[in-house]
Amino acid sequence: MSLEITKVTARIGARVSGVDITRPLAPEEVTAIREALNVHKALVFDARGLDDAGQQAFARHFGDLTTAHPTVGAVDGAPNVLPVDSERGRANHWHTDVTFVLNPPQASTLRSITVPPYGGETLIANAAAAYRDLPEPLRRLADTLWAEHTNDYDYAVPDEEIDEEQAAQRAQFTSIKYRTAHPVVRVHPLTGERGLFIGGFAQRIVGLSAGESRKVLDLFQAYVTRPENILRHRWAENELVLFDNRITQHYAIDNYDGQPRRLHRVTVAGDVPAGIEGKESYSIEGDASHYTPVLAAV
Repeated sequence: MSLEITKVTARIGARVSGVDITRPLAPEEVTAIREALNVHKALVFDARGLDDAGQQAFARHFGDLTTAHPTVGAVDGAPNVLPVDSERGRANHWHTDVTFVLNPPQASTLRSITVPPYGGETLIANAAAAYRDLPEPLRRLADTLWAEHTNDYDYAVPDEEIDEEQAAQRAQFTSIKYRTAHPVVRVHPLTGERGLFIGGFAQRIVGLSAGESRKVLDLFQAYVTRPENILRHRWAENELVLFDNRITQHYAIDNYDGQPRRLHRVTVAGDVPAGIEGKESYSIEGDASHYTPVLAAV
């Protein structure tokens, strides 16, 4: 096996070479990639020659796929592929994919289709490193907390500042409302690492007021987004990034002057998160069975 792993930063990210992801992978290649993902959290691949079918086939090496999204439409003819298109909105807030459902994806793949001539980077943060950075008193506090995640996201933008198309996109995003309680500290089922499982969809700490929740979440989020914990990936055409959605957050930078930017996303179904005492997340509102099967940890 000629697969090579080259670190990109000290705490997160590696580039994978010596493997052709346009073809079926050998079991030992899948194992090596999974092990690299456990260590580095985000992996970058050459995706020349990969199309939507090939991206789905690559993602299936790591488990069953979700559909594109619980409420947002897929690429025509490809129900598992979500178009991440600047014309449909900008995901320029820190988040972990689809944490408002009971079992968010375990892994996400993003493939570059159209890349602006400058800007448009994706930031990916290591939530395990963030947890390790916490002072001991904050770590003990985080271990005890649960947060409600919802797709009824507070954009903090006055209604008069959005146009009809943006309003329609938001209405579609919340056409089915979801609320799920997750542990603030999630234990990774494969590595045992603890990571801060929060991000933009985490809107409230269970048992606290909205104002109190915001202060607590902002405090923990500041550790996630420390520069040392972040991979800043500058996209080239025909690249694929695979990241561990169980222990990272990401952010698409809106710094490309409105020029076309399009990625395709395929996500791998995941398990129900569990906290440090083994208690699992629980759904409060919204049925996501049309979006994702609930899988055992893989």
